[in-house]
Amino acid sequence: MAEAAIERGGDHTTGHPETTTGLPHTKLAMWLFLASECLLFGALISTYVLYRGRSEVGPYPADVFDIPYTSVSSFVLLASSLTMVLALSAAQQRDTGRMRLWLLTTALLGMTFVGGQVYEFTVFADEGLKLSTNLFSSTFFVLTGFHGVHVTVGVLMLLSLVGISFAGRMPDDESFPIEMVGLYWHFVDIVWIVIFTVVYLIPTPNPGA
Repeated sequence: MAEAAIERGGDHTTGHPETTTGLPHTKLAMWLFLASECLLFGALISTYVLYRGRSEVGPYPADVFDIPYTSVSSFVLLASSLTMVLALSAAQQRDTGRMRLWLLTTALLGMTFVGGQVYEFTVFADEGLKLSTNLFSSTFFVLTGFHGVHVTVGVLMLLSLVGISFAGRMPDDESFPIEMVGLYWHFVDIVWIVIFTVVYLIPTPNPGA
């Protein structure tokens, strides 16, 4: 049976047809999507770096950033990568209960990060830093806000998986859709590491300082 599946161009282990690369179509599409996202985030990060330190009016990064707070928020998001791995491991072991638990935990951590980001944006606005205040605020809010939208989409995907699981509509291989969402989630986490390093950890001199 396995040989017949291979001859038909299918993957007998997952039940998903393979491409000429040896990857299932869905996984190949996800990798291509993430590649396009790399280009998009690369452009946004490059724009931020290009205009850093060029704002003629404040507030400036050093005036508003709370590095300890953002560090804790970043740790919460990075911890969600571990729970995502645990969810995939549970699915591979066909432990549906633990799979749902870890998916919900991952979604909760993601929502905590997004909530923290919304709070941070609110504090910045109270201190006079809004989208159109200066070059720093424009590039900062677009970059980090765009990432926050991606995290929100990831949370919705995780909750959808949990809902589909409770509805009994998951495929026979439960690990495959979780693996696909996991690829997206890990990508979002890796992008945040880059953003956190470039935006928060690398000092930006104030003009005229």
